[in-house]
Amino acid sequence: MRVTGGKSIYGASVGILMLDARFPRIPGDMGNATTWPFPVHYRIVRSATPDRVVRKGAEGLLGDFIAAARELVADGVDGITTNCGFLSLFQEELADAVGVPVATSSLMQVAMVNRLLPRGRRAGILTISASTLTPLHLDKAGVPAGTPVGTTEGGREFTRAILGNELELDVEAARQDNIDAAAALVAANPDLGAIVLECTNMVPYAADIHAKTRLPVFSIETFVRWFQGALAPRTYG
Repeated sequence: MRVTGGKSIYGASVGILMLDARFPRIPGDMGNATTWPFPVHYRIVRSATPDRVVRKGAEGLLGDFIAAARELVADGVDGITTNCGFLSLFQEELADAVGVPVATSSLMQVAMVNRLLPRGRRAGILTISASTLTPLHLDKAGVPAGTPVGTTEGGREFTRAILGNELELDVEAARQDNIDAAAALVAANPDLGAIVLECTNMVPYAADIHAKTRLPVFSIETFVRWFQGALAPRTYG
């Protein structure tokens, strides 16, 4: 058997652009490597803090993200994703810059999820910060106009701890924030047929949200599993 080289790293088809953060990343979080059933390759974008990306529109950071994405591709990954749904702002620029498939945001699933649902049903979004999730973020991800948005803002733990980049996280309080926000989103929009989690840090609570709402829950985990399955198709036989 003859094989061809050309990469520095093999077996990690997905490269993840990480925010520069210190808050705890529990299992299920995109930044916890045990979340994934396949190898991934990380690159931290220094100075891209949660506050700067989510609350300040990632201003001035495009060049840093492009540089980090190019480094991941040079290392050997076959596709790029990020660990913040608000980075939909950079989808086109990153895809144009790196020459491999790019999936910046879980929000890119919304239009597809709508196609899965029965007539009269639609997907809703649960975000960490509705106050700074702009029409531009949604447009860049291809989210249909008028899509309902719920948020954990106003809860007692999740949004504050993550966007404040705190060293400690009360996991049960964060879980309850996510459950309560999802329940409020569904109560306000009885036509919902699914929920898409914008925030990659919400994945650990997806099962709890599903148990409360009885709706399918799509997240960055569901998106990246699908993405990786195309970058490295399973072999049989």
